[in-house]
Amino acid sequence: MRVSMKVNGTAVTDDVDPEELLVDYLRDRLRLTGAKAGCESGHCGTCVIRLDGRPAKSCLLLAVQADEGSVDTIEGVAAASGQLTRLQQALYEQHGTQCGFCTPGVVMTIADLLEREPRPDEQRIREWLSGSLCRCTGYNSIVRAVVQATAVTEAGDHA
Repeated sequence: MRVSMKVNGTAVTDDVDPEELLVDYLRDRLRLTGAKAGCESGHCGTCVIRLDGRPAKSCLLLAVQADEGSVDTIEGVAAASGQLTRLQQALYEQHGTQCGFCTPGVVMTIADLLEREPRPDEQRIREWLSGSLCRCTGYNSIVRAVVQATAVTEAGDHA
């Protein structure tokens, strides 16, 4: 089947197998390897992307379901200068990215939360992280990083 979509702002048209998963299409065909096929059942969150502005688990979507849509991956998050976002910098500083396997999905999920709620409390952050499995950090360092990123926002420092 022929699909057309925008991926990280770039128009893409391609022929895909009707049963090809979006995560496989992104990784294998477009070489955007940030989203991971972890559990392939929607439980771990390592495959989170944004489809039409909403977080979505790309292991549960077929590539054809993104037809005429807009897909954003972790590769499209960083500034054109290559500078880290506030959230990415805070994750680095708070040691919230030990092995890094879950990090793209966590960043995509939390970035969506911060767009909706610029100052979430710790409980809300943990609720949003409930769909992301991290086997390294125990989540505490990730939560600290989100709190740090929002504190920087409050101070007006957008670096």
